[in-house]
Amino acid sequence: MSDQPQPKPVIGITLGDYNGIGPEVILKALNGNQLTKLCTPIIYGSMRVLNRYRTLLEMKDWQLQGIQQADQANQKLTNVITCWPDTQTETEPGKITPEAGQASLACLQRATEDLKAGLLDAIVTAPINKATMQSEAFKFPGHTEYFANAFEMRDSLMFMVSEALRVAVVTGHIPLGRVRAQINQDSVTRKLTLMLDSLKGDFGLIKPKIAVLGLNPHAGEDGLLGQEEKDVIVPVMENFKKKGHLIFGPFPTDGFFAAQHYRQFDAVLAMYHDQGLTPFKMIAFDNGVNFTAGLPIVRTSPDHGTAYDIAGKNQADERSMLQAIFTAIDVVKFRRAEREVRSMSL
Repeated sequence: MSDQPQPKPVIGITLGDYNGIGPEVILKALNGNQLTKLCTPIIYGSMRVLNRYRTLLEMKDWQLQGIQQADQANQKLTNVITCWPDTQTETEPGKITPEAGQASLACLQRATEDLKAGLLDAIVTAPINKATMQSEAFKFPGHTEYFANAFEMRDSLMFMVSEALRVAVVTGHIPLGRVRAQINQDSVTRKLTLMLDSLKGDFGLIKPKIAVLGLNPHAGEDGLLGQEEKDVIVPVMENFKKKGHLIFGPFPTDGFFAAQHYRQFDAVLAMYHDQGLTPFKMIAFDNGVNFTAGLPIVRTSPDHGTAYDIAGKNQADERSMLQAIFTAIDVVKFRRAEREVRSMSL
């Protein structure tokens, strides 16, 4: 491998809903420019909005660097690209407004343009209000689906990661009534494949050990409480086992987490959103990260929402945002190392 040091990753950070806790956790995470030793941060948002929150958080001695383009970023400072005309923007912490939603979209669009242009190594997204963002340009249930569409990927994987636990879901942001229709051998196969590829390619696990959860109570109780385990999940698992993969289950969700069996595995595949995210947030809420696997770009996010009830009160905990930035940096560095190894073997 080359002895030349790799440049610090350039990490874009989108502001999210400026009336939620996004600005607060971003500023707290980047306060004092300590993270500039590890990366070059660029906030996609509004200098006016961020200065307002700096005042609220009593960070007035810490200056932000305004830039027009990503390639102007100062590697020793926290950079800000203003993404909408903000001369009249007034923050209203805790209030849901369409203006904040459309500002969130403007930040996301500008950052996506820079990702496609190769100006960013990764993107970290602060929480949005999905309802106020809906428009002709954003008809998605969340960031995960937005990025899959933007980079023309048929599929992606919502992958919640922490030191204690990694959980992905077969079905993401869809109503519970539609879950069963989307649990089939093809969907479970695709998500398991994405999970395996990510564990190897993004996290460096050579032979990952994966637990699969059942769909029904007690994992179907041998068909008494549902046939999905026998007809869908088990056949898919058997196919992966024949290829030498370490796949176990299907496990009943309640006992699996209550007995802390997740500690025996590198990752867990849940069938639907709340089945996976509820235990994940109970176990790793302060340092959990939402990582979108299966994309050509690196995207992470803190695992919490806009938290309007504490917005602007200096109560938000920045640890999940910090971990989202650290995870983005780690995945970028690992992917770089993998590419260098592959190039040397050609």
